Amino acid sequence: MMQKTRRRFVETASGVVHIAENGSGAPVLLLHQTPRSWMEFRDVLPILGAQFHAIAMDTRGFGDSDPLPPEWTTIEGWAAAALELMDALEIPRFSVAGHHTGAIIALEIAAAAPERVENLVLSAMSFVDAERRLQHADEEIIDAVEPRDDGRHILELWERRRPHYPKGTGRDLLERFVVDALKAGPMAAEGHRVVYRYRMEDRIGRVRCPTLVLAPSEDRKALAAAPKVAAAIPGARLEEISGGTIPFPDHLPKIFAGAVATFLKANDITARQ
Repeated sequence: MMQKTRRRFVETASGVVHIAENGSGAPVLLLHQTPRSWMEFRDVLPILGAQFHAIAMDTRGFGDSDPLPPEWTTIEGWAAAALELMDALEIPRFSVAGHHTGAIIALEIAAAAPERVENLVLSAMSFVDAERRLQHADEEIIDAVEPRDDGRHILELWERRRPHYPKGTGRDLLERFVVDALKAGPMAAEGHRVVYRYRMEDRIGRVRCPTLVLAPSEDRKALAAAPKVAAAIPGARLEEISGGTIPFPDHLPKIFAGAVATFLKANDITARQ
């Protein structure tokens, strides 16, 4: 029988963080993509919670977590805030799994605090180097819509994202996205810019823990980047997920949770708790 997901606010050194958690045992921190919230892992939490202490946080400035000051709103700042959360929860060592932006934050956590990260799962992560930053300079930010009094920006958000969502899933996944994007406000677009300011090429080589790179087959940019990501991390394992999409944890929660759990159990993190 699946346990009920619990939600609460946690006071940290720099502000309040909202989390949702399920289960007990070896801790696994889950980090969402821009501009989502813990809701990206709503259906993942009870599955992982059957074997681990699964914790999904709202990245600072998203969901119900306090924003960071603008000068701290960086990948490094978000990673430091996640470490502050784990300090407040009195969890010295943990595994971390992130999707898209969450994967980049997870990478920085592992690079900045290698003594604290047991295992790392990077789902649909871009490789952000000088070449990618140059490409991004001419790209339109997908979630950058101008708020309008007649509400047309809500439909614009929906229409921009709809081609990237799996057909046949009904309104549910897109409704979850739009709610999170509206709540994020300007951070819905700024979160993408934060990613492209990160100098990943200076950090990725510092990862030393066992690493799994998940490549959803229908997330074309992430699929193309996955081999480069895996090659940059010593011993990293690459796994393509057939049918996986941009909203992979939302769309295929059993497959996402199963891939994470299988990797963690293979490294026997429960035996070290």
